[in-house]
Amino acid sequence: MAIATTSPVTGQVLRTFDELTSEELEDRLARAAAAAASYRLTSVEERARWLQHAAERLEKEVESVSRMITEEMGKTFRAAEQEVAKCVHGLHFYAAEGPGFLRDLDGDAERVQAKQTFVTYQPIGVVLAVMPWNLPLWQAMRFAAPALMAGNVGLLKHASNVPQCALYLEELFRDAGFPDDVFQTLLISSGRVEQVLRDPRVAAATLTGSEPAGRSVASIAGDEIKKVVLELGGSDPFIVMPSTDLDRATDVAVKARCLNNGQSCINGKRFFVHQDIGEAFLEMFVAKMGALTVGDPMDEGTDVGPLATESGRQDVAAYVDDAVGKGATVLLGGRIPEGPGWYYPPTVLTDITPEMRMYHEEVFGPVAQVWTVASLEEALREANGHPYGLGSNLWSEDEAERELFVRDVQSGMAFINGNTTSYPEIPFGGVKRSGYGRELSDLGMREFMNAKTVWIGADA
Repeated sequence: MAIATTSPVTGQVLRTFDELTSEELEDRLARAAAAAASYRLTSVEERARWLQHAAERLEKEVESVSRMITEEMGKTFRAAEQEVAKCVHGLHFYAAEGPGFLRDLDGDAERVQAKQTFVTYQPIGVVLAVMPWNLPLWQAMRFAAPALMAGNVGLLKHASNVPQCALYLEELFRDAGFPDDVFQTLLISSGRVEQVLRDPRVAAATLTGSEPAGRSVASIAGDEIKKVVLELGGSDPFIVMPSTDLDRATDVAVKARCLNNGQSCINGKRFFVHQDIGEAFLEMFVAKMGALTVGDPMDEGTDVGPLATESGRQDVAAYVDDAVGKGATVLLGGRIPEGPGWYYPPTVLTDITPEMRMYHEEVFGPVAQVWTVASLEEALREANGHPYGLGSNLWSEDEAERELFVRDVQSGMAFINGNTTSYPEIPFGGVKRSGYGRELSDLGMREFMNAKTVWIGADA
């Protein structure tokens, strides 16, 4: 795949970028290793100050950076602004809370026959981040901010269709005052990730992306005995029970399915609605999905922009065509529109069966699958039958239903009466084929740190 900015609105190539040569890549790796040796010795106060500087600069450049995001991957300008704001918040969060996360953890010295014992958290070195295009700043930032605060050095291999965002991040951290080479962008193809990950100067990796990509990185890291965090696919359940406010639930259901033009791993994708409110839910949901404006993502009135890539739209259309060919009912959308750009309309399907690909896989576009169920228990059985387990969502005012949902849903995150999202303050990650490890919060920072046990004996 060429490293290029290609407009999802027109399909035209706007800018191309040269891939690093073998010599340039070797130079980058050598510089990263050298930076790691000295950066680990910087103080947490210095790192926090540099993160604050990065936040302040990004906040000043919100308009230009948002335009760049929209240009490269097609999300609405309003959504891009929200993404930038989340990055600013994440930088401020780790600058403020990171020093506390890095404090030594005292142990019970008497119980282990010591004068003193504690755990100290130390950086592990150079970490490779393989990141996707759908949230081109935030996905990378939720790795970069905690990693840099922890004293690690970052190498970013971003998706090949968002090179401007990738290069901007390197520039942002450099200009914020971080030492040279502490954060570098590698403009390389996916086929060269293995070379970088196997390099002994690289200590660990984190990947957000598809299940096949995760399998590949996990296999390489396992062979090299290197730590890896994986955030992979999701086909999140969105369960609606009769006790909820249906108008509010359907508002959020539309947002959950079409946020980021339907291209988010934690979008609600499978909607399980209690049969007592099934008809009312479908009527409201279809009407609200149909009222969304699809168009130029720079236009203020646009709700849904184009999909990021031509191949991505082809994949979405193939999932829908497969389902319809096997008996699914289309209540809205379901056809590629005429004209330029990689647009796909908000789509609602029912009568989904196990013979259909979308029943078992993730549809990365604004396509909703709706089932009616007789009980929460049935909804959970259907929800848990999927190989993914990233996020999950319940709408209910019944305390017993909430407790059952939290206890039994097989997911890394459970949201009740609110849209599934990510916050720097709380852990993010999944189970089953959605990956392992956690991003964000103190847990995300400590994924790439050595928790070193220190035991000091009594004086002789």
